[in-house]
Amino acid sequence: MVKITKEAALEYHLNGRPGKIEVKPTKPYRTQTDLSLAYSPGVAFPCKEIEANPADAYKYTAKGNLVAVISNGTAVLGLGDIGALSGKPVMEGKGLLFKIYGGIDVFDIEVAEKDPEKFCEAVERIAPTFGGINLEDIKAPECFYIEERLKKSLDIPVMHDDQHGTAIISAAGLKNALEVNGKDIKDVKIVVNGAGAAAISCTKLYMAIGAQKENILMLDSKGVITSDRNDLNEQKRFFASDRTDAHTLEEAVKGADVFVGLSKGNILTQDMVRSMAKDPIVFALANPVPEISYEEAMASRPDVLMATGRSDYPNQINNVIGFPYIFRGALDVNATAINEEMKLAAVYAIADLAKQPVPDVVNDVYNVNNLTFGRDYFIPKPVDPRLITEVSAAVAKAAMDSGVARKNITDWDSYKNSLRQLLGHETKLTQNLYDTARKHPQRVVFAEGIHPTMLKAAVQAKAEGICHPVLLGNDERIEKLAKELELSLDGIEIINLRHDREAERRERYAKILADKRQRQGYTFQEANDKMFERNYFGMMMVETGDADAFITGLYTKYSNTIKVAKEVIGIQPQFNNFATMHILNTNKGTFYLADTLINRHPDKDVLKDIAHLSAHTVRFFNDEPVIAMISYSNFGTDNDGSALQVHKAVEELQAQYPRLAIDGEMQVNFALNKKLRDERYPFSRLNGKDVNTLVFPFLSAANNAYKLLQAIDQNAEIIGPIQMGLNKPIHFTDFESSVRDVVTITAVASIDAYVSKMTR
Repeated sequence: MVKITKEAALEYHLNGRPGKIEVKPTKPYRTQTDLSLAYSPGVAFPCKEIEANPADAYKYTAKGNLVAVISNGTAVLGLGDIGALSGKPVMEGKGLLFKIYGGIDVFDIEVAEKDPEKFCEAVERIAPTFGGINLEDIKAPECFYIEERLKKSLDIPVMHDDQHGTAIISAAGLKNALEVNGKDIKDVKIVVNGAGAAAISCTKLYMAIGAQKENILMLDSKGVITSDRNDLNEQKRFFASDRTDAHTLEEAVKGADVFVGLSKGNILTQDMVRSMAKDPIVFALANPVPEISYEEAMASRPDVLMATGRSDYPNQINNVIGFPYIFRGALDVNATAINEEMKLAAVYAIADLAKQPVPDVVNDVYNVNNLTFGRDYFIPKPVDPRLITEVSAAVAKAAMDSGVARKNITDWDSYKNSLRQLLGHETKLTQNLYDTARKHPQRVVFAEGIHPTMLKAAVQAKAEGICHPVLLGNDERIEKLAKELELSLDGIEIINLRHDREAERRERYAKILADKRQRQGYTFQEANDKMFERNYFGMMMVETGDADAFITGLYTKYSNTIKVAKEVIGIQPQFNNFATMHILNTNKGTFYLADTLINRHPDKDVLKDIAHLSAHTVRFFNDEPVIAMISYSNFGTDNDGSALQVHKAVEELQAQYPRLAIDGEMQVNFALNKKLRDERYPFSRLNGKDVNTLVFPFLSAANNAYKLLQAIDQNAEIIGPIQMGLNKPIHFTDFESSVRDVVTITAVASIDAYVSKMTR
């Protein structure tokens, strides 16, 4: 774990714009008309609509996606009562987490008021602004009263995350840890060290999922809470035990199945852990110093199941697994509350998610090969992209079922897709690709079956119904790798192209290739030797109809793949060249960039082919091409080098395709700024149009352009490379491709194969 220093933390908060959050406009504002619509006089119309029907505030304002993070600073982290203003960095941080994980906007509000009545009055008066209230860092017992009162007086979701966030995540973790150990929650003895807001809420939720009150011992700073004590508040008195002789933590944990620490660091010893029952569960949740360190707990006995609040150890109990998605689900149905049914729905959704196969992106973040449900993984990781769909949907459904939803969701698949798109996990274009591929899944060959990324992608593509995968490679090695990665190969064909049983097929392919290329000097023996190479063999499968599409590139250099593709598959007869395109999905729209991989220094004729292929490919993705031919000059201002080649290509393309929206040469700023382009060059064929396709003058420009945009905009989705111009669906990846990248290319290949069949 990286050591966080005071200097680094202060610099982080100070650097650039102070703080961690900002407000951004969501509507146009550059013209006088925009401003008149945004404010006076246009704003009066939605005001009147809301006056007539207050529910319309959810239609015309940000209320439905706006949460207040409110604190009085009386219990900030482990710092205690440091005051409202001093707690502001924490509240801003909470706002940041709401936004990046749940897509929820936040105003952080620090109220300088410790009196519970006056604090509630302040919150009640500002509540109309918001779709939900997240109470934060308010000390016990006042926090109990404040939350209960606001839940009764307000008609929007209210949740004190310090109470319920930890409770929900730890309850999900406890449920799964007991399952790993084969214990029944109704029978286990639970010791809870701590009696503050989080401890009280956690313990109540454990009871809601089956823990028995008589099996629970709770301790505060004075020891075990027993019924003979006269210093207990109402919340502690509920858990007072009259069935124990234990008074200290050491006495309480003897024979216990579960220890939950919500107190302070280094108070649970190794001897105490050794005194617990067989297969003990230790949740040491004090942060940053747990009640017992992970190393000490694991060294005390080998059968311990351990969770902490820290990210540098397995099984982190982290509130961010819960609150963004709980509020997301509540907001999406305009819920009037976050009730017990919704909290329990979150518990079960989180617990169930840990038992599902872990996405590759999560394994990559934690630098592991394959997280699987068990002792070291029984709680989902905070970066798991499925949390927003699984938890939010479960919470929204529970809100509807329990009667607190004012808006119903009827299409749950569409709802989950919208959640993925909200955070950029998946765009409409990607989802449409997958949906289209599922309608007609094709037989797709994966060249590098022994590559972990390609193997995972093939399994995932099969699971998502995108294709019928065929893996090329040594079957024993592939099966061994699949076992190591805990992947199922059911329904996936493996072809060991070097095996003796493939000799007849190699010879058949070799004869076809030799006959096809005999005028280029190919002999049968040379062609037969080529059939021991996966790219030749796989492409011949497609060429002969034994397969529909081929995916390669994780191990192979592009130059070699290009050579093989030209020899085996060939270029479509109406073209002399083929090319590739990358698609960029950004918050400013979808852009198609070519040629990103194949043609290093295209002349006029190659540029014409690239542009023509680009137009065809953009239409393949159900978009209408508006093409700018890019250069360093504009419309003939330079008559030499690449600018001249682009200029001539445009001239001939416009004559050949008079209805195609294409022009150039032009600089990229004029291509993408319609107003600037139209004012300066009103004669352009692109006048009034938004450019979506950029054809670059040479390979390095196109390749660097998409990589630069990808590096600058981490939220931009890159799809590609998309092959353009080969006779059959042969598609490439590169060594940087993630599993999801390969799956997306597979969807494109599968659609390409089906379309090719339909248009023959």
